[in-house]
Amino acid sequence: MAYVTKATTKGGRDGRAVLAEGGFGLAMAIPKEIGGSGEGTNPEQLFALGYSSCFGSAIMAIARKHGVDGSKAVVTAEVTLDKDAVSFALGVTLSVHLPGVDAETAEKVLHEAHEICPYSRATRGNIPVTLQLV
Repeated sequence: MAYVTKATTKGGRDGRAVLAEGGFGLAMAIPKEIGGSGEGTNPEQLFALGYSSCFGSAIMAIARKHGVDGSKAVVTAEVTLDKDAVSFALGVTLSVHLPGVDAETAEKVLHEAHEICPYSRATRGNIPVTLQLV
């Protein structure tokens, strides 16, 4: 195992989340859009932050493989939370801008990065993930 971290939350979506190693804690809040106060961070926001940064690293690794510079890549992860009568469901759209990279190579980099990113592997077959170049 290369790395382990732990987070503990008390109070669920309206509680407080802290990292075991210290240094970072957040007040959690249900989004206004689904009936909460919106006066804190929610799990979907944290997921979007983690996915966008992880996918950005995957883009940089794969770009090197294709001989292009991925260091200026901009990755946006849009996380949606849908609700039906019974439960909630997540969805993600990953929008990637690769300045200075031709469209054909950028498309290859995008799809290959999706194969190696740990977040993409974790979500594969579980939630819909849309990839797009912008």
